Amino acid sequence: MILAGGKSSRLGGVPKAQLKYDGDTLLGRAFAAARGAGRVAVVGPDPGTLPAGTLTAREDPPFAGPAAAIEAGLLALDMNAEGGAPWILVLACDMPHAGDAVPVLLAELARNADTENTGTEGAMAVSPDGRKQPLLGIYRLSALQREVRAAAGQGGLANASVFRLLASLDLLAVPVPEGSTDDVDTWDDAAALGVNGDLP
Repeated sequence: MILAGGKSSRLGGVPKAQLKYDGDTLLGRAFAAARGAGRVAVVGPDPGTLPAGTLTAREDPPFAGPAAAIEAGLLALDMNAEGGAPWILVLACDMPHAGDAVPVLLAELARNADTENTGTEGAMAVSPDGRKQPLLGIYRLSALQREVRAAAGQGGLANASVFRLLASLDLLAVPVPEGSTDDVDTWDDAAALGVNGDLP
């Protein structure tokens, strides 16, 4: 699930997903980070360039935040389910180096599966300075669906906290490579990361 529907208010409304890094859009980089996924849902405006078979969704209402976007993405995936995988990668599109972290998360989940700790419900990226990044994580699909249903019964997820949505999950906090959780919120962030402000 790639989240690409924010207002980009601190970028003057310029869509983050279409900013460029190293010859590709940030949305393209997110697709590369999710390579190997059985299905991909993009939550956000359809730029008209999505790979064939990509599912699309919008949070309700639009711009209601990433927790609402997760709910919309789950609905899109559920409606198109055909024996889907038990795990889901949740990834914001504004981290150009997220692809460095995904294999680390997968490896940690695999190592954990080899132990007797079968109750683990996911793995969340943690930057070298200790900051957790819930929008770079792999979660057990059934657990995420459970929490979304619970939130829907308590007022919904519009403008809700993603950390609060995930608070009850039994998650592994996984240290990931330096820079892999760096995101683009401002033009200063874009400049520091070498992200090009010229749209493709």
